[in-house]
Amino acid sequence: MRIYSKAPVGATQAPGVVVIMHGPGLDKFVEDRVDALARHGYAAAAPDLYHRQPSDGADMMTRIGRLRDTEIIADAEATIAHLRAMTETRVTDLAVLGFCMGGRITYLLAGARPAAWRAAGVFYGGNIMKAWGDGPTPLDLTKNITAPMTGFFGQEDTNPSPADVDAIDAELSRHGKAHEFHRYEGAGHAFLNFTNAERYRASQAKDAWEKMLAFLGRHLKK
Repeated sequence: MRIYSKAPVGATQAPGVVVIMHGPGLDKFVEDRVDALARHGYAAAAPDLYHRQPSDGADMMTRIGRLRDTEIIADAEATIAHLRAMTETRVTDLAVLGFCMGGRITYLLAGARPAAWRAAGVFYGGNIMKAWGDGPTPLDLTKNITAPMTGFFGQEDTNPSPADVDAIDAELSRHGKAHEFHRYEGAGHAFLNFTNAERYRASQAKDAWEKMLAFLGRHLKK
């Protein structure tokens, strides 16, 4: 499995962040987020979750549809092992964050492997109420979540819609889970993705990323 990773220059130890890719894959945007986290003192790693799939030129929705939650969890565990195996930088506390489908997967991992994480960041994760393959939905695992969670959502998004975000917020609150959600007017899905000029919203993206970094700073020890 290809993993794009980077550690802070000169750091002998650092907190780690598993970055979950969006639908387009492990591309320039995702690599840029890994680079940005490393500049801010985090050892970050992003796995290519499409690595099991054939190179058949399938479109994005087909590729997403082939993913299965059990395999995704295994890939996340392999990514954690990759971070732990870094020789020059010892990785301490871990967080997980993701974009688009990666936001959904972040929620899944927060509930499926709660002991792994000190913090979780969901960027416009759709399909949190749906299972990919056999097993519970990410939302069904809410009761297991232990890490504080932050979420970022566009008010013009349709998946997740504002109503979906309300339902997720309510479920987290029902189980007494620490979380903070931020919603942005004038933004839809993928508003952080600077490689998509139609969707990118510079001011909302800047605010969301700064809030994400502040959140990590509160919950991961450097």
